[in-house]
Amino acid sequence: MTEFLTANMAPIMFAALILFLLFGYAVAFSLAACGLFFGVVAIELGMIQPAFLQSLPLRMFGIMQNDTLLAIPFFTFMGLILERSGMAEDLLDTIGQLFGPIRGGLAYAVIFVGAMLAATTGVVAASVISMGLISLPIMLRYGYDRRVAGGVIAASGTLAQIIPPSLVLIVLADQLGKSVGDLYKGAFIPGFVLTALYVGYILVLSFVRPHWVPALPPEARTIREPDGSSGLRSLGLVVVGATLCAITFAKWRPEGTPLDELIVTSLCVGVGMAFVLAVINRITGLGLLSNMAERVTFVMIPPLALIFLVLGTIFLGIATPTEGGAMGAVGALAMALMRGRIDLKLIRQAMDSTMKLSCFVLFILLGATVFSLAFQGVDGPKWVEHLLTGLPGGQLGFLIVVNILVFVLAFFLDFFELAFIIIPLIGPVAEKLGIDLVWFGVLLAVNMQTSFMHPPFGFALFYLRSVAPHEDYIDKVTKKPIKKITIEQIYWGAVPFVVIQVLMVGMIIAFPSLVSSGLGNEPTVDAEQVFQQMQTDSQQKSDDKDATDAAKPESADEKEDPMKRLMESMKDDQAKKP
Repeated sequence: MTEFLTANMAPIMFAALILFLLFGYAVAFSLAACGLFFGVVAIELGMIQPAFLQSLPLRMFGIMQNDTLLAIPFFTFMGLILERSGMAEDLLDTIGQLFGPIRGGLAYAVIFVGAMLAATTGVVAASVISMGLISLPIMLRYGYDRRVAGGVIAASGTLAQIIPPSLVLIVLADQLGKSVGDLYKGAFIPGFVLTALYVGYILVLSFVRPHWVPALPPEARTIREPDGSSGLRSLGLVVVGATLCAITFAKWRPEGTPLDELIVTSLCVGVGMAFVLAVINRITGLGLLSNMAERVTFVMIPPLALIFLVLGTIFLGIATPTEGGAMGAVGALAMALMRGRIDLKLIRQAMDSTMKLSCFVLFILLGATVFSLAFQGVDGPKWVEHLLTGLPGGQLGFLIVVNILVFVLAFFLDFFELAFIIIPLIGPVAEKLGIDLVWFGVLLAVNMQTSFMHPPFGFALFYLRSVAPHEDYIDKVTKKPIKKITIEQIYWGAVPFVVIQVLMVGMIIAFPSLVSSGLGNEPTVDAEQVFQQMQTDSQQKSDDKDATDAAKPESADEKEDPMKRLMESMKDDQAKKP
């Protein structure tokens, strides 16, 4: 029995953790309890020395000294303040009027505003709840299919998990040992490609099922010129002029400028030109712009300014992600103050919610640290490595199996739990196979995005359900009866968008330059070299096994000292700071 436990301690430990989670115990305490229990068992069996666990306090202090994790409360606080600043309401109202005359216009507006909120808040709950409260009643009022309305709001809210500044990218960067800025740059293009896929789905629906996504009726289009026209021609001229300014600026930039930096800076130049024109038009009263053009310009400026304040400074190398988050939080407070939407009660609510989420993340990270230390002591990483590197298909087989595993676990775990439990196990294996960890992190971020959309436990679906009508009601504007939205309708509406997210995972694997183009380099993946290396490793497996069986147990001095390794890592981090 003792020999069986010694030989299979790692898989037993992992299975015990899964069992704890299935019983419904808190993730943080399940991780810590399993780690401590199996650490003591391993000491009793002679697998590790008692001194091995003495590095645990130092690991805890290492987490507390991790400056990268400060970005989480900053971006959370920024998102919660923006949720109450009225920015989402203004965006949805204006963009809804802009796209309203076409079929699917309200859905396009929700997707567009979802991407804008994602690039400013990075918080799924804030985006889904804001759009659910504002857009859902309007979509139901004008005859949108309930499944489409629920699905597009939930899916657009989850864009906050892949479009920077995303909380999941911060956690993944920490767990993979990579720069948050690199993951932000790598996720920039895939995030907007995913947005385009959502738009494509609504476009197809507008032709196949036009009655599911009707246009706004003429009486609902409130932004008009004195002569009754829509004013879209003036807006089109402003867009063309801003685009020409942005393209001219982009061509003026030196060759080799990273694509993400080029997009952000060019966008700011183009929007700045439109803003100056709108200000001149309002001050002088010359009537150069239509009401629609002027309103769209003024509504777009605050979120775009905040995007540049956060992402622009990060991509240009002016600020670290932590500093960018702090500036974003200050910018959100300033925006709410200018709108007159801030008071002590609002600030207290935002700070309370920020504290709860930050403590939630920190406790899971502490529990994961206890588990990973004990798992390392019983040679768990070697077990995972042998398990995954022995898969057929080499690198591609590894990617397929890992993505299927993450997709299935996302039915039961949220992205924080996935990041702290799964990533430390598969990250070293991916690195050994020659996979660029930044590319791998973005790939997993897109996959983990499905954890918010999976029926029946998707958090975005629950957020939407909390603000969706629970009972039939009479609409205040049309005075017509409106039926409630059932949880089944929300689930079925989410399914097409989950399929789109899975399709995006396949696109990143098939076209890795989607991620690497944001970094300004090519992906460091050589499948042929990896396959040859795996063949060599396979031939040495039997010899390694015999040598391991014949070898004596290592002494405590011969084992790698985790405390020493952590101290060296902390010194390296300090040396990198300016």
